[in-house]
Amino acid sequence: MRSTPHILVIHGTKVRRPVFILGAPHSGADLLARAVKRSAGFHLTAGRPSVLRVTYAFARRPSIATERVVGAARVLRDAYAESWQISARSCAECPMECRELAGMPGRAGVPNDRVGDPSGPCVESRGVHRFADASPDLLYSADVLLDAFPDAQLLQVIRDGRDVVAEMLDDERCLAWFKPGLANLETVFPNPFLGVEDLDERARWRRAAPAVKCALRWRGAIRLAARLRAQTPDEQLHTVRYEDLIKRPSRVADDVSAYLGAPLSKGTLAGLVRPRDREAAEPRAGVWRERLSPRQLTQVEKIAGTELRRLGYRLSDDPKAG
Repeated sequence: MRSTPHILVIHGTKVRRPVFILGAPHSGADLLARAVKRSAGFHLTAGRPSVLRVTYAFARRPSIATERVVGAARVLRDAYAESWQISARSCAECPMECRELAGMPGRAGVPNDRVGDPSGPCVESRGVHRFADASPDLLYSADVLLDAFPDAQLLQVIRDGRDVVAEMLDDERCLAWFKPGLANLETVFPNPFLGVEDLDERARWRRAAPAVKCALRWRGAIRLAARLRAQTPDEQLHTVRYEDLIKRPSRVADDVSAYLGAPLSKGTLAGLVRPRDREAAEPRAGVWRERLSPRQLTQVEKIAGTELRRLGYRLSDDPKAG
């Protein structure tokens, strides 16, 4: 049962239908986040410390949220009351990734095409009427988000798990969660965050290859996303497939605009997935074919093959697999 609606006011604007973008690591949620952040009327944040402290506490120890439902919602709502403030002081806490979503100047790899002070806010508070967040690993706090904001709209991005694993293996921050000092399997089991669900997986965890651990994380996120889909009304959850996002950005922009009830620029989204800058890397599907070794591919498909097939992805040994 959802909590009683609570009115949160940011700079004189009531927070109504806040948008939260969810997905497994390297699912492509950042592309959708950039498009929302650069759309008129939206203030989207990502990775603010006040939010990360809370969401990672819930992700790493789900019992904190499930055993204290009302308190968890209040804590998360208070975190966003701080995070969504628009000022030079509050925005100074933004990580580089958040400012890059806005295309702020003065950042490596970001076109210097935005007007304004790179050390100041990325949006004018006067024009904001919708709030959003795309902090990493929000998926594990989805239930608490809906308790904290009963009218929230969730956008989740799904991507081929083999591509996700290939990207995770090159990301030191993703791999850091697997270090002995951070992997909390002895105190939290089953462990949705690490994707470890049975005793055999826990017993093999220490000696498991990095590709296996990444595959478990993706599988766990996908199973959690499936449960969320089954329990959430269509008007509060919209799923975008990464492969559609990069192949048909205009259609995705139309669908997301209709879902949010707010215009999402087709040109902005198309420009993000098909960069005009010749030096920019265009997002692609199927990178696992180049980046996973045969052994890694076998490991990933053994762990997550059921979920890959359920989502419509062909396995490497399927007939007509390409």
